[in-house]
Amino acid sequence: MQITITEIAKEKILEKINGKGGFLKLKYDTEGTGCVMNGVPILWYVDEVIEEEDVVIETNNMQVLVEKSKMVFYDKELKIDYSEQSGMFQLKSPSQTINGRMSFKNK
Repeated sequence: MQITITEIAKEKILEKINGKGGFLKLKYDTEGTGCVMNGVPILWYVDEVIEEEDVVIETNNMQVLVEKSKMVFYDKELKIDYSEQSGMFQLKSPSQTINGRMSFKNK
């Protein structure tokens, strides 16, 4: 899996974490969806503890954690972007926008 983080997304992430140590995590959130197949990718910023299921992905800007069991739901190439117009992060692949309004949670 290859993940690219755009410069604008990097700037917005750094603003949100405000110098805090930790990792950016691409979380496949299934809470309230009723089924693992109906999950939505969101961004978490987590403490420096890496969970056993997490895979560390090197990107062009920073490391991103991805849940190994949820990697099947993602394309091989991903881009984390930020839309100034909507004020939201976006997860894209070359063939689709996976989540155009991706939330960010500072855990």
